[in-house]
Amino acid sequence: MSLIINIYYTGKNGNAKKFAEEMVSSGLVDRVRAEEGNKRYEYFFPMDDKETVLLIDIWENQSALDKHHKSPMMKEISDLREKYHLHMRVEQFVERKQQNSNFK
Repeated sequence: MSLIINIYYTGKNGNAKKFAEEMVSSGLVDRVRAEEGNKRYEYFFPMDDKETVLLIDIWENQSALDKHHKSPMMKEISDLREKYHLHMRVEQFVERKQQNSNFK
């Protein structure tokens, strides 16, 4: 059972994209991806909203996510979010394994 977290970072003057770029260039993204239990950590740019960046963050389970949230990296991520004056909207989903191959 994986946890899927969509985080929408929104700012002004391209700050959300600058945030994502600094997350990558600083090595934070690679460090998160290397954490035990991380399955995906990837940024996307919505075509119809140039001031928002979507992060898709997938974890094996709640325990792995909790450990990530307690890591020192969270302070670094928070500091960058504040640097770029971003607002967040979070959606969380639980992956459901479908047993019926005829499901549409």
